[in-house]
Amino acid sequence: MPALIATDPLLALDAVVFDTETTGLDPGQARLLQIGAVRLVAGHLDETTTFETKVNPGIAIPPASTAIHGLGDGDVAQAPGFPDAYADFQAYAGEAVLIGHNVGFDLAILAREGKLSGIVPASSRVLDTRLLGELCFPRLAGFTLDALASHLGLAVVGRHDALADARLTAQLFLALLPHLRERSIRTFGEAEAACRQLTRALEGYARAGWVEPVRPTVSEGALARIDAYPFRHRVKDIATLAPVTLPATTSLGAATERMAKQGISSVFVDFGTGETGIVTERDVIRQIGTAGPVALAKSLGEIATRPLLTVPAEAYIYRAIGRMERRHIRHLGVVDEAGHLVGALSARDLLRLRASDALALGDAIDTANTLADLARAWARLPGVVARLRVEGVTAAECAGIISREIGALTRRAALDAEKKLEAAGLGPPPARYATLVLGSAGRGESLLVPDQDNATIHAGTEQDDAWFLAHGEAMTALLHEIGIPLCKGGVMARNPAWNGHAETWSHRIRSWTETTTPDDLLAVDIFYDFRIVHGDAGLAATLASEARGRARESRAMVKLLAAQLDRWSPPFAMFGRLRTDEDGRLDLKKSGLFPVVAAARCLALSHGMPARNTAERLAALRAARIGADRDLSAMEQAQALFMECILDQQLADIAKGQPPSTRVDVAALNSERRDALKDALKALATVPAMTHDLMFSAPAG
Repeated sequence: MPALIATDPLLALDAVVFDTETTGLDPGQARLLQIGAVRLVAGHLDETTTFETKVNPGIAIPPASTAIHGLGDGDVAQAPGFPDAYADFQAYAGEAVLIGHNVGFDLAILAREGKLSGIVPASSRVLDTRLLGELCFPRLAGFTLDALASHLGLAVVGRHDALADARLTAQLFLALLPHLRERSIRTFGEAEAACRQLTRALEGYARAGWVEPVRPTVSEGALARIDAYPFRHRVKDIATLAPVTLPATTSLGAATERMAKQGISSVFVDFGTGETGIVTERDVIRQIGTAGPVALAKSLGEIATRPLLTVPAEAYIYRAIGRMERRHIRHLGVVDEAGHLVGALSARDLLRLRASDALALGDAIDTANTLADLARAWARLPGVVARLRVEGVTAAECAGIISREIGALTRRAALDAEKKLEAAGLGPPPARYATLVLGSAGRGESLLVPDQDNATIHAGTEQDDAWFLAHGEAMTALLHEIGIPLCKGGVMARNPAWNGHAETWSHRIRSWTETTTPDDLLAVDIFYDFRIVHGDAGLAATLASEARGRARESRAMVKLLAAQLDRWSPPFAMFGRLRTDEDGRLDLKKSGLFPVVAAARCLALSHGMPARNTAERLAALRAARIGADRDLSAMEQAQALFMECILDQQLADIAKGQPPSTRVDVAALNSERRDALKDALKALATVPAMTHDLMFSAPAG
């Protein structure tokens, strides 16, 4: 069983759910009579392997106890004593997480029996469904197993039998997951931390003499070193050779001669039907080794591997490594956003890069077979980011990786939603469509608190809208379950305002640009950063072109975008102190990133620049000589610093089991970083005025 980490999703948890029956309710006096347990595997109850043993306590069982659980002296006379019974239970449980209801009592019983027998019970990570139930339903009158089961509509069968109660507790845990998710408790670490906040309940446990059922999060160990190169560079940085494509009728001999002359290890094969294949040097060796020189007369069409496996040019290199390793191949085609073949990538190009488990992150998302697999793949991301930060990878580079994986996860959700609708009898997509990610994911600037910002454009008619809305509903529900929460502002493809055919989108853009209202600004802010992650690239490209063209012509809309900056000012209190909330934290998204991102977007739109990423927008402005280099540099440096402060805080919070946010604990910053933060915020004071001045200015001569 893989080692547990704090970011493991509850949805995909491997655990053993157990219960005990005893001679009484005083953990200082009661003796153990029975242990029952069931296993959760990847978040599913495994009915095939259960555990049950009775235990001979060595004393007479009180009649009052027998009246509850039905176990009498005769039932346990031939049962093993605690040492043997516990050894069998430990062999079943191993190092799994233990889950129980009022599990502190069970732990106290095991601890006392161990003391009496000279055995030290194994230390396990533990969750308590009683505490989790209180987190979900704090106003419920009681949190007994019966009360919570009844509240959630669970059938209660065979109560006060350890195995039956363990099974009911497992069902209760699974039923609580959606309610925990609505309270932003999605991971094991978050569940532990949230339970520790229930101090009144934990004090009650302590007064009763029970073991605290939530143990402090143990150290995850030193962060392994990781080769950062594949996470900092994209495929296009190393796939420099243009693709060599030959007709399917070309002989293998002619193709081999071409490969030798150009020093390449593969050629692509055009079948004239829109399909592309590949023939590699290994194929040549295999053909000659099998058939001899006569194989050189074969056509490429006879031996080519198809369909061609590809990787986007904009993808990070670690995704290409993961794909090659999983498919056991040595060549990939490289495609642009429109799906056109623009290069070739070989294992030879990757020889200097060391693979690791982290490199399989992206491919784990693409190849996940179940919801639990997807959730686990997504949960690996904070650990990868933490190791990259140790290696000196910048927060901006980490944000690019996070954003690409959000895009990959959204693409996967869109594909799974198609299958779900077809299985439900709604058929395949009725028209070509594109799935878009918006906002920070579109800009490549997502950190570790993403929510969903996505949209759908399709090439059908209004009659097809119902199918695509159902698709959006299924897609966003899947993303929500695996760890990317629903957007509180409703910016999702499940919402008719963010779904529709091409003409509908054209109408929306005209509305935003011709009759812009303040209410439109949120939509404009999010929409103009969109990026396609699945589907028809032509639809997305046409939409982007129209949107940019209309934005450049719409002075009214751009002015309103700039006017948003007038409401921002650097977050300083008296005597130059940073203005924090009651927890001593400063929201650096609102107080720092907002003016940089908003100003860069406003100026890029007003000057018709296609860049999406904030740093790229600022670089484009500098290249066009729009704005003072000093001001643009200050914005770039400020954004980099804010992102580092936010990301490092998020990683620290995740390690403690706290939900990450964009709020930074100012007191936890060292004096050097705190001073740099103040200087960066002060330097942005002129950004609103600068934006107004530069919106429609001509480039400097």
